[in-house]
Amino acid sequence: MITQEQLQELLSYEANGQPVLSIYLNTDNSSEPTDAIKLRARGMLKEAQLRQTEEPHVVEQFLDTSYDWTKPGLAMFANHDGTFFRAYPTAVAFRNRVRTGLKPYVKPLAHLLDHYAHYGVILVDKVGARFFEYHLGELLKTEGVMGEEVQQVKKGGGSATVGMRGGGQSANRNENVVIQRNLRDSAKAAAQFFEKRPIRRLFLGGTSETTAEFKDLLPKKLQSCLAETFTMAMTANEHEVRQQTVQLLAAANAERETKLVDKMVGMQAAGGTAVIGLDDTLQAVSDKRVQTLLLSDGYRAPGYIDENSGFVVANIARSPLSEQDLTEVDDVVDLAVSATMTQGGHVEIISDNPTLEQAGHIGAILRY
Repeated sequence: MITQEQLQELLSYEANGQPVLSIYLNTDNSSEPTDAIKLRARGMLKEAQLRQTEEPHVVEQFLDTSYDWTKPGLAMFANHDGTFFRAYPTAVAFRNRVRTGLKPYVKPLAHLLDHYAHYGVILVDKVGARFFEYHLGELLKTEGVMGEEVQQVKKGGGSATVGMRGGGQSANRNENVVIQRNLRDSAKAAAQFFEKRPIRRLFLGGTSETTAEFKDLLPKKLQSCLAETFTMAMTANEHEVRQQTVQLLAAANAERETKLVDKMVGMQAAGGTAVIGLDDTLQAVSDKRVQTLLLSDGYRAPGYIDENSGFVVANIARSPLSEQDLTEVDDVVDLAVSATMTQGGHVEIISDNPTLEQAGHIGAILRY
């Protein structure tokens, strides 16, 4: 699992003008044989023109001898001679891709950290609840709480109070009292479990009736994190919980991204602190004004960088420096991502958003 500190190491890595390899693999060997994944990796190295001898590349050596193949995603980074090598297995699969450039290609990692960082799940029923803390698709901690057993009245009046007028109604009242007490106790336990855990989103599972009652018992802080409710038995296994909530997380992120793009485009149209299009966005990155950078997934563009100042530009006519003062790069967008994150800005990698695509695939909400 990659940390923010490890991401910062990649962002600050200096290769002294030599190419840096970045390779992302879907390593889910439950759907594809391991040998086929290794073969694809060799093909990607050949595509990047980094497998030119019979000597195995450091990536191949890692896959053959060191990787344990328990995670469905893997990001690897290496310099030209293999003296710098980093590998980060992840619980979320990557789309297969390879890049070489002056800096490590970190856009997929930025996407991973943005979408799957610190979320929580609660499964609840009338008796108790289970709590889950996830980060980057991996389970970090789980606990549960059980309350008093609910004694339901049998249909037809069969109960311990048969023969007493109103006995069924009394038993129903007692049952509801027990259920409410269990739900309140579960809500208190949830507050304690998540109190010191930095979750950004919360998902609540159970029956529609139980979740509707339970969410109103949660403290305001947890209610503000609640992204979605869903139907699931409290006895579901952890794999089912993770699979379901990853799908819900993707849907919640897509909705949030749509609102963010609309906000950026609206601010720019009104003359506010936002820019759209490659040229204006790169200028804002160079001026260190970007608060949130938004770009279409897979968007790339050639350009130039001044390696001393970090100034990036796609159009030489927009640059105060001459072409001789700048270094030509295959993908100036990735350099903009790295610069934004280094400056403390936020990056959003967005898929299938027509509004962003019409705005030039890239834009930014600015600090000022």
